[in-house]
Amino acid sequence: MTEPASCSRAAQLPCSPEELRTLFLFEKLDDEQLAWLCSHGHVEQLPPGPVYAEGDPATCFYVLLEGTIIMSRRVGEDDIEVNRTSGRGTYAGAFNAYIEQLPHVYNNSMRVPEPSRFFVLDARDFATMMRDWFPMAVHLLEGLFFGQRRTQDAIGQRERLLALGSLSAGLTHELNNPAAAAVRATAALRERVAGMRRKLGLIAAGRFSPEIMQAVIQLQERAVELAAKAPALTPLEASDREDAISDWLDGHGVAGGWDLAPVYVQAGLDTAWLDHVAATVDGATLEPALRWLGYTVETELLMNEIEDSTARISTLVGAAKQYSQLDRAPHQVVNVHELLDSTLMMLGGKIPPGITVVKDYDTALPPVPAYAGELNQVWTNLIDNAVSAMNGTGTLTVRTSLDADRNQAVIEFGDTGPGVPEEIRGRIFEPFFTTKPVGEGTGLGLDISWRIVVNKHHGDLQVESVPGDTRFRVRLPLADGEPGTDPERDAARQPGPATEPEKEENR
Repeated sequence: MTEPASCSRAAQLPCSPEELRTLFLFEKLDDEQLAWLCSHGHVEQLPPGPVYAEGDPATCFYVLLEGTIIMSRRVGEDDIEVNRTSGRGTYAGAFNAYIEQLPHVYNNSMRVPEPSRFFVLDARDFATMMRDWFPMAVHLLEGLFFGQRRTQDAIGQRERLLALGSLSAGLTHELNNPAAAAVRATAALRERVAGMRRKLGLIAAGRFSPEIMQAVIQLQERAVELAAKAPALTPLEASDREDAISDWLDGHGVAGGWDLAPVYVQAGLDTAWLDHVAATVDGATLEPALRWLGYTVETELLMNEIEDSTARISTLVGAAKQYSQLDRAPHQVVNVHELLDSTLMMLGGKIPPGITVVKDYDTALPPVPAYAGELNQVWTNLIDNAVSAMNGTGTLTVRTSLDADRNQAVIEFGDTGPGVPEEIRGRIFEPFFTTKPVGEGTGLGLDISWRIVVNKHHGDLQVESVPGDTRFRVRLPLADGEPGTDPERDAARQPGPATEPEKEENR
């Protein structure tokens, strides 16, 4: 293991043990220990600007005495802000120096936007202090750190595999329906085209005069136009029209009218149009003309069905790309409604027929700077929880709105399930806490959602629940770098403000 380099001691200021005692990190230390800290560490007043950079040797342990710090991580070519705080006692830098198995480099960057004062301790002195003063605590922290990392890696991988399997099953189910429809329509289309070839042979034999043939072609073009504009009918309306057309065909001596009637109705043709056909051709050619026109509109309808089916497949593939954020930057300005729609489409196979999905979108909601792929994970977790809570029957409401006072986008997921009992409401965002039976949940879904929304996007995730009306409300800032909206709960979730990702991953 390589020892970290020495911490710079430029522009030192006097260090006061009494001031250190006011910080939550050092309030339980005795006078001798506080004196040791001041003799080995120092106070620095730093001007606005960078303090250290991600990847540099971790030489210093920083404790904020006064001012503001901003933490950022390098993602591709961009520096993404992950935390901003003015809390006294916030620590950063080489605070993992006592864990020998870790590389001693800064895993984020820190800068100060205003003149700020820090207590600074050399990383080697900090490591020595921890091992000498708290040897048992160091062993426990090392075990907790690596144990939880291994546990979360294993369970997180399993969670991702389960989610991938579930989404893959839903997507293949959704793709199978339009694909099967396209195959079925193609087979039917082949039969109808073969029938048209046979009818064309009859026409070529001279049963139609040139004048009648010209009139039939015009009728054919008109029928195609009407089929493209055919109105949607209720089952009762369609049945009534089929009966009327069947009666008309029987009355005009056309055999098998029951077979032609559904095609004409689906194409939007009625008895008035049939009267026009009868007036255009003579009685000897009426039935061949009607069957030729039937083949025409049916092939048009089948081609429309194939087009709709393939368009549906294309839409599903597009939704899958939107959901997975393929070929897109991790951090981008996104349309929240597009993310919600793609997630709902991906989860369509998991939402039972007894659950009604209601979308209440604020179309004036502006784009949001976000990690789009991770927000889709949040939507997935919250929708999946809502669907599970309703047990097959109820209403899922996805609502968006703009909170102009806080400059935030609000995304709400409501369900009509039994609700979250008050006695466990404060624990549902804890890692591994779940109310589902063994084997049905890991207890990481809401914890992961909370960390993505609060820690990574500086937003907020809250729940309001009464029987029949549970609402998970996500708040996202409309500008990068906004702090969370619930500092008291942030502090409760992160004792001793965590400014390093390792701290956040192992609360």
